[in-house]
Amino acid sequence: MNDLLKALVDFGPDLWKATTDTFLMVGVTMVAAVVLGLPLGVLLFVSSATGLHPRPLLHRITSYLVNVLRSFPFIILLVLLIPFSRFVVGTSIGPKAAAVALSFAVIPYFARMVEQNLRDVPRGMIDMALACGASPMDVIRKVLVREALPGLLGSLTVTATGFIAYSAVAGAVGAGGLGDLAIRYGYYRFETAVMIWCVVIMFVLVQLTQLLGDWLVRRTDKR
Repeated sequence: MNDLLKALVDFGPDLWKATTDTFLMVGVTMVAAVVLGLPLGVLLFVSSATGLHPRPLLHRITSYLVNVLRSFPFIILLVLLIPFSRFVVGTSIGPKAAAVALSFAVIPYFARMVEQNLRDVPRGMIDMALACGASPMDVIRKVLVREALPGLLGSLTVTATGFIAYSAVAGAVGAGGLGDLAIRYGYYRFETAVMIWCVVIMFVLVQLTQLLGDWLVRRTDKR
């Protein structure tokens, strides 16, 4: 216990910076999931055989690209995107560079979850909206997304908790954050107490994210 308290005092500023770096990486990643992953998931559903506008060729191409991106192990994707990260944010290390790779990983991941959530919307509601004269865009915004909102928020919560762990993996290649601190001090310098604090903080982050997500799901679920 004394070692833990001493580590908290000695490495408090480092732990705080690592936590804020993790927030930055995961925050940017979740923005990318919503801004790019959500529309991509809608496109996958709309262009499918049972979607609003079946486009077999478009669906096959989009689905293939999504599967290709999802098939890359994250650590390999992180290394492959080093030149692109340097071009986008001006550096190949640190939380900003890691956020680029995390965003590439999260977009296809969340898109598939969005597609599945939209498939769960009863087809009768879509047909009724079309019969009432709603445009396809209105059906997407006011029927599909609205009815699937609890599921979408639940999927976003699962994605966020999973990518908190991904951000720790990024620490293995100098991305910063709690994973980087745990490796540099907890592993290489045998500061076990620092590693324990990193694990505790990540555990708290995951629990708080899950609690917030569950609350949002309950607030939006009309059943």
